[in-house]
Amino acid sequence: MSDELTDEGPNPFVTDIESDTLANDRYRTTRWTGKNIQMTLMSIEPGHDIGLEVHSDGDQFLRVEAGTARVQMGPTEDDLSFDREVGDDWVILVPAGMWHNVTNIGDVPLKVYSLYGPPEHVHGTVHATKADQDADPTED
Repeated sequence: MSDELTDEGPNPFVTDIESDTLANDRYRTTRWTGKNIQMTLMSIEPGHDIGLEVHSDGDQFLRVEAGTARVQMGPTEDDLSFDREVGDDWVILVPAGMWHNVTNIGDVPLKVYSLYGPPEHVHGTVHATKADQDADPTED
């Protein structure tokens, strides 16, 4: 199903976000990229994570559609004092400048969608795996 999921921005667009998120089997698929926000779909394998990161210019919203995750956040990469477990239907809100990571602690793929403001990835970005993201020269 992921082959049908493409970046439809910046055109007007509506979609069933739960169906899209559950159908996505790629690590990351940009679903809509506009001038000020971006929506991505993620599928994170058991035991894997998004990777410790910080977005200095914008806030981030993540919603877990399926799976169980550990969320860590903090003011520095060495101080992740915020530590919570989340599951289906939970929302993660990451303030700009906050270091964060999301780790799949379950036994099924973690299905998440994310909203960034401003966009974080190049329009049309698709990473089949985290290794693809790590090798992508457009990712910092």
